Formats: sequence, C-alpha cells, structure tokens
Amino acid sequence: MKHFDSKAAEEKWSRFWQEQGTYRFDENSSRDVFSVDTPPPTVSGSLHIGHVFSYTHTDIICRFERMRGKNVFYPIGWDDNGLPTERRVQNYFNIQCDPSIPYEEGLSFEKAESKAAKKRSEKISRKNFIEHCRRLTAEDEGVFKNLWMRNGLSVEWEREYSTIDADSMKAAQFSFIDLYGKGHLYSTAAPVMWDIDFETAVAQAEIEDREEESYYHFINFTTESGETIKIATTRPELLPACVGITAHPDDDRYRHLFGKQALTPLFHVPVPIFPSPEADPEKGTGILMVCTFGDSMDVEWWKREELPLRQIIHSDGTLTAPPFGEENWPSENPGSAKKHMEVLAGKSVKAARKIIIDLLEDNEEGINYTAGDPLKTVHPVRYYEKGKRPLEILSSRQWFVSLLDKKEMLLKAGDDLKWHPAHMGKRYRDWTENLKFDWCISRQRYFGVPIPAWYRLDRDGQPDYSSPLLPEVEALPVDPASDCPEGYHESQRDVPGGFAAEKDIFDTWFTSSLTPQISAGWGKIPLSIRPQSHEIIRTWTFYTIAKSLLHENSLPWRDVLISGWILDRDRKKMSKSKGNVLTPEEWFDRYGADSIRYWAAGARLGTDTAFDEQVLKTGRKLVTKIFNAAKFVFSFNLPDRQPMRELDLSFAASLENMLFRTTGYFDSYNFSGALEEIESFFWNSFCDAYLELVKGRAKEGDYSAVYTLRESLIKLLKALAPFLPFITEEMWHRIPDREAGCNSIHRENWPAGEERSADEVALFQLAAACLREVHSRKSEAGVSLKTPVAEAEFSLNGKDRILFPFLEEDLKRTGWIEKIILRDTDGADKPSLTAEFK
Repeated sequence: MKHFDSKAAEEKWSRFWQEQGTYRFDENSSRDVFSVDTPPPTVSGSLHIGHVFSYTHTDIICRFERMRGKNVFYPIGWDDNGLPTERRVQNYFNIQCDPSIPYEEGLSFEKAESKAAKKRSEKISRKNFIEHCRRLTAEDEGVFKNLWMRNGLSVEWEREYSTIDADSMKAAQFSFIDLYGKGHLYSTAAPVMWDIDFETAVAQAEIEDREEESYYHFINFTTESGETIKIATTRPELLPACVGITAHPDDDRYRHLFGKQALTPLFHVPVPIFPSPEADPEKGTGILMVCTFGDSMDVEWWKREELPLRQIIHSDGTLTAPPFGEENWPSENPGSAKKHMEVLAGKSVKAARKIIIDLLEDNEEGINYTAGDPLKTVHPVRYYEKGKRPLEILSSRQWFVSLLDKKEMLLKAGDDLKWHPAHMGKRYRDWTENLKFDWCISRQRYFGVPIPAWYRLDRDGQPDYSSPLLPEVEALPVDPASDCPEGYHESQRDVPGGFAAEKDIFDTWFTSSLTPQISAGWGKIPLSIRPQSHEIIRTWTFYTIAKSLLHENSLPWRDVLISGWILDRDRKKMSKSKGNVLTPEEWFDRYGADSIRYWAAGARLGTDTAFDEQVLKTGRKLVTKIFNAAKFVFSFNLPDRQPMRELDLSFAASLENMLFRTTGYFDSYNFSGALEEIESFFWNSFCDAYLELVKGRAKEGDYSAVYTLRESLIKLLKALAPFLPFITEEMWHRIPDREAGCNSIHRENWPAGEERSADEVALFQLAAACLREVHSRKSEAGVSLKTPVAEAEFSLNGKDRILFPFLEEDLKRTGWIEKIILRDTDGADKPSLTAEFK
C-alpha cells in the first residue's frame, strides 16, 4: 500500500474491533474501573459535526484509560422519546396523533414528499402514532450508529440502549414509585409554563429567553372613588384575566390607593390594589395589572395575595369566553363584558392583542380607555427551547418533584464535584440558586414513558387524585392506557366506581436523568465521569444529580467534563434551527476519521471552537507522515544486539520526558495539551531531527539506531492511538516480528514515560540544534539540503564541546559535511554555525 486508504481502514478496523471484543467491559475483572455516563444523543434527525466534536473528546479519554490498564465501562444509548422526536415524526410522515381515533392494524405511512407535506396532516390513533415513532427512531439509530463506528468510538455496542426501551421504561417508572414513596412527588393543579403548539407543560430548565420588540400600551383604569390610573402593559389581551393592581409600597404616587379597588376597562371587574416590593417604580408607569397569568411574578402575587384564578387562554393558545357575571367572574356590567369577550373568543393571543387595543379605543360604551400612543420596547420573551411561539402560564394538573426545598443539598452536591473546566461549576450554582419552580415532570404528549398511575373514580365518575393507584415494582413496565391496576379489570375502565388511567407521559429528562442507573444498574457500577456540553448543565447535569441524591443519597459521578460548542465561520453556534450545521459524512469522506478526530482533539474542554477545514488538512498531513515514517522504520530488520550509542540513549530519554508530561496532561483531562506535546515531538524531534540523524546508520544495519527508531515509534504510535485510532492500528499490525501479546494497539499498555534529567537529554538536544543550524544556513543560501559542505565551523560552549564527539559522525552524514571545526564561545545557550559550501 503506497498511500493510506482511510475509508478502507475505518471499515476494516471497526469490524476487527467488534469481532475481537476489543472494547468489552469485563464484569469479572478485579482491575480498577473507569466508567462513563455517556450522553445519549437525541434521535431526531441527523448528527452534525458538533456531535462528532464532543463525543470524540470522551472517546480519547476512554482509550487512554483503557491502555492505562483500567477496566473501562463505556456504554452508548439513544435519547429517542420526547417532543423533538414527535415533531420529526409528524413532519416526516405528515401525520398527527389523535387519541380519540381507534387503532388501525397494519397502518403504514411513507416519507411525505414536498407536495404531500403541504396537505393537511393525517390524524391517526395514539398506538399507530407510537408505532411510527418507533419505526423512524430505529432507522435514525442505525444511521447514527454507523457514523459513530466510522468515527471510531470505542463504546461497548453490546450495551446499547434507548430511553424508550423496556429497561429504560422500567427504570423511569421505578424512579417514580420510589420518589412517591419517599414523599418527593406530588400532583396538583398549579400554574405551569405551557407550549401552545405542542399543548404541553414544560419545565423551567427547558425555557429560554428571546429578545423581542414589543410595545407598552397605556390603559386607563378607574378606582372606586373615580380616580383614573394610567397603567402600562405589553400584554393588553390579558385584561379580561386581570385580578389585581400593584405598585411599590414606597411609591408616593400610589400609596393612597392601597387597600382600595379599581374597575377594569371594558369588563368592569372590581380588582384590589395592593403594595408589592417587587413592583418597579421606574418601569412603565410604576403601577401594573396582575393577571392570571402574564409572567412568573403574577404567579407569586396570585399566591401571596390569594387572588382568584381567572384563566382566559386555552391550551392551544386561543382565548375562551368566560361567564362574566357568574361565580368567580364578577362584573358590574356583565352584559357589556360578555359582548367584548365574544369578539375575542377563539382568537389567537396575537390576534386578540390587536382586537382589544381597537376595543379600548372604540367600543359601544363610547369611552376611549387608551392613554397615549404605544411606546416601543425590547424585552425578553419566554419560549420553550424548541418552540416557535411564546409560552403561556396556564393552570393545569401536573406531577412535580419537590426541589425548591432541597436547594442547599443540591448546591453542596455541586460544590463536591470536580468540574472541568472549574468555572463551569458556577453555571450549575447560578441555575440552582435561581430555581423558582419545582420540577414539572408530566407531559401531555404521546411518545414517551407512561406515568404508571391510575385513579379511582367515585360514583359520579370523578377521579380521586389524592391517592393514586400504583403498580407493584415486579409488574414494571406498565402502560396504564392498556394495563389495569391490581384488583380491577378492563370493564371498569372509565366507569363510575371503576378507575381512570393517567394519560400523561414523563418529561424526557425524567428518564434521561437516570442514564447512570439505566446503563450501569442501580449501584452496580460506580461511574467516574459525566461528559456533556454546557447548555444542558441546567437540565441533564442538574436533574441527574437531583435524582441520584433523592434515590441513593450520593453523587452520580466524581468528575463533570464540559465541552464547548462548535461555531460556524461567523462565530455563531451551529444548530439545526439556525440552518448553519455541517453534516460530518462529507468531511469523513474527504479527510478520514482520524483527521476529524485530530481537529476535535485540539480543543480544550469548555472552549467554543470554530470549524476549520485547514485543521483537517493538518490532521491529514499528520496521518500521512505517520504512515510514511512507520513504513520506513519498520522496513528494517532488527540486527543482532550490540551496545547502545549515546545519541540514541539521549533521544530515548527525551521521548520518556515527553511521555511523562503527556501523562500528566491526561491526568487532568487536558487531552488537547497531550496532543500538542505528542504532535510537536513527533514532527520536530522524531521526524525532522532524530530520524534524519540516524537513518544512515539504520540503513547500514546499526542495531542501536534500528532498535531506538523502532521502539520510539512504537511508543509514539501508542501515545497517538487515543487520538488517531485507525492509522495507529494499521501501522501497529505492520511491525515486523511483533511480539505476541495484544492483538490491538488499543489494548497495549500506555507508555507512561518517566522524568529524565537534563544531562540525559542534553546530547540529543545539542544534535537537533546543530542539525537545525545546518538546515538554516543552507536555506539562507538557497541550496538543497543535500548540497555538500566543505567546512562547517560550530561555536559551542564548554559543556556542548564535551558532548559533540558523540554526535559528530551522524551530523556529518546527515548534513553532507566534510569537515567540522569547533570554536569556543562564552556561555552561549545554543550552537551557531558558519558554513562553506562546495
């Protein structure tokens, strides 16, 4: 083979590693365990180059620890339930789930073509929808797996799992039952963040703020004494849901109003005016309306002041028509209120906002309730991280994990972990300190792990939510929609005096936070590290820590390794939503997996990195150089043993020093620093200096040169193996007369190196410096490196003059030098050369 065929090597060695079980974890071994809580990638489309980037980091560490003699537990899974998967399935097949539709045996859809995708989506049963979710995720998983194998991930494919398989479902449902039994779970009707497109609750950790332009609209309210209050709001459509008015207690403009009531415009609802220290006198007009609900502060005021709940937004984001004049909906003019509300009912929030502004200006009462022109503003608006329309706060019955009362425990857990880089621990702390809600774990969706609960129905068919019926652990996993609680049978489902099934599924993080237990078993294999990106510290890190503490009162791992993002050319994060992602297949085909891994390995933990094709080219050059250097070195048969020469021993000592430093970098998870050390030594010390200096002797069959070249290159291949698994395995199997032992370089012992003295490495350093001087003078003269030198005069200090005879023969041969003259210098740190060319 004249050239390294990366694609052929990737196929050959991936197959070889699988057949040989090279990366298999040995459950019966007494060796120290190094274990990984591997991120299960979300199966909702295609992987992009950012996935390859971060997963390569973990693989490099695992390969190092395996060579170091550890028994490495490195599982892989797929996060394939939740909203991203449902959205992909809906778009892919152009279908929607409607639980009221009966199941149709054998129903199957193919990928919707562009024309078909524009048509109204087909509604199908819950069971049919889940079948299509499982079908598409299985196909996606196969594509993902092939890419991971091509990238050389040394995961144990025998332990592959998905977060929707039976074992994961059992783990999640057991978690629910265990937390409920320990008093950490509760179900209640409460205000939650609600996505109106997916029609489901979302957790605080899944929310992001997006800056948007909006307007302050100024509306006149009237107090019971006839005084006019000018209130600024960015959400005038919530006026029918207004339940109070508040201002800062020290605001002299409004202090006289506290304890009184005001009437809402158009709807004439009496609402209390109360003081609140959270009201900002500098914001708007300093006095604001409290609605159920405009934001999280409204929720706080609603609870604290015991205000009524008046919800006007439906789960799909349209406005309802509340019964003004009836209980909980007082109005001093219910007829007028109802007429105004009829115009708003059924409209989207955005449409209702425009309509109510028009009504405030022009209505049957003939009163203009607006107070001046709107004022443009920019403010953060809350979205579900994968949503397209702003979130609403709606009150609905949900399941929650109690976390607000455990902040101190969660903060201490974060402090007890080792964060890499260290400053990432502050992100965890900031998130925990600013937690405002308990964890809402129920979702009103379909493709996920069912919440394992049923409810008794009374004589009127009303469910008893206070005492849910839970399954025995031995019966898990269960689907309440098709399984019955103990002591009941199917004929009692949804019948008064019978039972009703819980319809919700778990938030996907409720299952994903159990990856330590899913992959390693409950307490069976302690996990060493959690590698992940920084944007999910608030979700995956936080929830996994919380679950581990609540279940087992222990930390799930010792170290948290946080990788950065991949940025595009404009230094923006790559993401599917922005349309700036690069798919990795093209780059694998063009440069090979080792070159991609080289690029990924050059980034430090926690550092955002721009994709740079030039780095891939540099990686490919390194792979080519390894291939050519190894072919040359391994072409020599090892002669009979002879005494070692001083220059060869000095080079070997230099190599030991480098490997010792490299091991130190790996000990602190600084793989990029390790690669920099190895790469620099390979190019500068091994290829450009030592190999050039001794190849003449090697060709002549000098044992010392051939032995040192071979052993040094073997150590370098081992050191490079965690980064470049394919080229190093290829060249490992080309070592002539390789001693029996490991059938893969990746099961070889790590060349840890040892610290050597300055005196031991001084000779090689001098030889390399002298050779650089020869090459530099020839380059300055514009002549070939093979141009003979009639006479070379080196200026050396006294210590270097003593060492020089041990390198002179090799230097003459390599530099094509006929005669060398030495001249003394006064304490110069490095040699200098004057040369006369023929």
